[in-house]
Amino acid sequence: MNFKVGDEVVVIAGSDKGKKGKIIKTEKAKNKVVVEGVHIVKKHQKPTGQETGGILEIEAAINASNVMIVDPKTKKGTRIGHTIDPKTGKKIRITKKSNEKLD
Repeated sequence: MNFKVGDEVVVIAGSDKGKKGKIIKTEKAKNKVVVEGVHIVKKHQKPTGQETGGILEIEAAINASNVMIVDPKTKKGTRIGHTIDPKTGKKIRITKKSNEKLD
């Protein structure tokens, strides 16, 4: 999985198709990501010591294959590629459409 926390992504499949948001959390073992404002579910919470109970709305995880990174230049979804930075010699992420550096 090539996504990191803080990446801006667009949903390409499902009921929230077309929505954009930033990644809050990644679950690499399950190949899932949590995107803010996308895939909102209701959770019934019992009251605990200091917190009150009720019905909360939280973001649930979606499969990483259902999101694409937003290209900084075109503001549309694109795939992620890798290349070696000539200055530092480190592996960096780039966008496939415009070859913009992501990191």
